[in-house]
Amino acid sequence: MDVFDNRVDAGRRLAARLADVKDENVVVLGLPRGGVPVAAEVAKALDAPLDVIVVRKLGVPFQPEVAMGAIGEGGVRVLDAYVLRMAQVGEAELREVEQRERVTLDARSTQFRRGRERIDLTRRTAVIVDDGIATGSTARAACQVARQLGATRVILAVPVGPLDTVQNFTDADEVICLATPPQFFAVGYHYRDFTPTSDEEVIVLLDAAARRIARGRAPVDAQDRDAEITIPVDRVNIQGHLHLPDPVTAVVLFAHGSGSSRHSPRNRFVADVLYEAGLGTLLLDLLTPEEEEDRANVFNMDLLAHRLTAATEWLAAESGTAHCRVGYFGASTGAGAALRAAGALGDRISAIVSRGGRPELAGDAITAVTAPTLLIVGGADPIVLDLNRRAQAELRCVNLLDVVEGATHLFEEPGALAEVAILARDWFVTHLSPGEDTRAEGTHQ
Repeated sequence: MDVFDNRVDAGRRLAARLADVKDENVVVLGLPRGGVPVAAEVAKALDAPLDVIVVRKLGVPFQPEVAMGAIGEGGVRVLDAYVLRMAQVGEAELREVEQRERVTLDARSTQFRRGRERIDLTRRTAVIVDDGIATGSTARAACQVARQLGATRVILAVPVGPLDTVQNFTDADEVICLATPPQFFAVGYHYRDFTPTSDEEVIVLLDAAARRIARGRAPVDAQDRDAEITIPVDRVNIQGHLHLPDPVTAVVLFAHGSGSSRHSPRNRFVADVLYEAGLGTLLLDLLTPEEEEDRANVFNMDLLAHRLTAATEWLAAESGTAHCRVGYFGASTGAGAALRAAGALGDRISAIVSRGGRPELAGDAITAVTAPTLLIVGGADPIVLDLNRRAQAELRCVNLLDVVEGATHLFEEPGALAEVAILARDWFVTHLSPGEDTRAEGTHQ
């Protein structure tokens, strides 16, 4: 049975199957929200523009779960004549449902695009991507909408779906599905990490794709380095995901409280924002999967800091990053490990950001930190906020405590994680800029 690590992994594997359409006039359309991270990888591999295709089901008034049609942008409306006839839905009732759903559709479209125009599909190939299908009703509506918006060819591309749905799907010119398990329970069952995609992540991915298209196609030898890496440390190998812009002058290493940054959707979201600001990122799994099973390892600051230091040394030994300034982004107990490692490495670390972190776990090493340090805590996370205030009093470097009002420990509230990402971006851009030395600006900001 095919199992995908996460939506990024699924998108990359799906992109390999779509390589033959790269030279067509393609637009990749992700179904919000979970389909967009998959679609972003497909669009990147095809060097194609990325957009969302927002559709809303029109439910029968007295039985909303039954679809009598769907609507899309541009005034598109697709109706199921059979359902309308059987349900005896009149024009007035249909208009009322459509007006209500149109308000939601327009709001979602505006939110995701942030003022950008919808990409014109006229005479283009539309590749519609989701993270999987079950009944296929939403995908079917999206295909019909894309065709009415002018697409001359429609391809549905999904990582997984039930065989009968895939075989009977007639609304696309071609269906590409990587896995059709004989026993299909749910889309999420086929992912190791199926963490919900946030609105903020959708917006960041669309922004990144728009900037990529605006920059134009880069020469082959100037493509961004985007790779899975392995770093040997003592008797184990730690895994990481390295993403470097061209040129690269600074890299931020991510240390997560669970030991795994590569699969943290929150860290990936922040990393995307940093990358778009011109910073390289290295998402690290400081613990092996076996080590993660022992909860004590998550609080083993000596172990985590040692491995973060080893990753820093590895980065310094690589020819492409040896010249780069280095920053640390630590989440939860990973913040304690980042501060402990930074205390040992001194001036080699140029900036630190802690998200909902446990800086007190750095122990006495916190007083040796010289890198400018930003502590970000949710205002509705009182215990961690108090721990950060106490730790801030121990810091001897330039530092700032920023409170995201109303946010809890995981920053799951609307807009909270986006605020974290913006704060981290601005801090790193300020303190990792070439030639800048901000260590002597004072002890607190």
